[in-house]
Amino acid sequence: MNLSNKVALITGANGGLGMAVTKAFLEAGAQVAGVSPKIQDSDFGHPNFKAFPGEIASGESARTVCSAVVARFGRIDILVHLVGAFKGGKPVAETDDGTFRSMLDANLVAAFYIIRAALPDMRTRGSGRILAIGSKAAIEPAPMIGAYAASKAALVSLVRTVAIENKDRGVTANVVLPGTMDTAANRAAMPGKDPSKWVQPSQVAGMLVHLATDEASQISGAAIPILGSEL
Repeated sequence: MNLSNKVALITGANGGLGMAVTKAFLEAGAQVAGVSPKIQDSDFGHPNFKAFPGEIASGESARTVCSAVVARFGRIDILVHLVGAFKGGKPVAETDDGTFRSMLDANLVAAFYIIRAALPDMRTRGSGRILAIGSKAAIEPAPMIGAYAASKAALVSLVRTVAIENKDRGVTANVVLPGTMDTAANRAAMPGKDPSKWVQPSQVAGMLVHLATDEASQISGAAIPILGSEL
């Protein structure tokens, strides 16, 4: 899978999943703009990697990040949005306002802002790939995670809408829906679970790289599950 001469903006580039995804895009030959509140060039030490410390929690901050990337690289060919969060443990009837709002902000609002900020450049050039990380919970809700599942389901709707709206401008949009991923954070949060059944970040990274290539130019509006052994 060859992404030489492509510019990828990756949000959450140094997170649990982000490390694997960023390395995969670099290995495929992409120039990577890594975005995170605390990130630096030395996190990857690769000549094609450039850190862009920043937030995407508002429309203004997302536009600032995209403008900085375009100023540095000339364009954004690929947006890979990995930022998200999880909070659960209570039924909907007992879920507080703060939890509901935080799930929407982390899993939907930030995605809306960064996608909206990246689209004008892609539409003008008539080419682009938008990729996001959802969750199995978006299509298979479970008890005690209502706010999280709803926020991820809304993300799927957002990405598929973007795919429809930009199908005549050479821009595709897809969302990957992993089950529980084998990250350090998940191992710490669920010490009694068997991580051998979980989704490997490298598998998710490989799918994202494929969806960013020219070979996947006809794949758009897809919600792709990656479930590991927890089917």
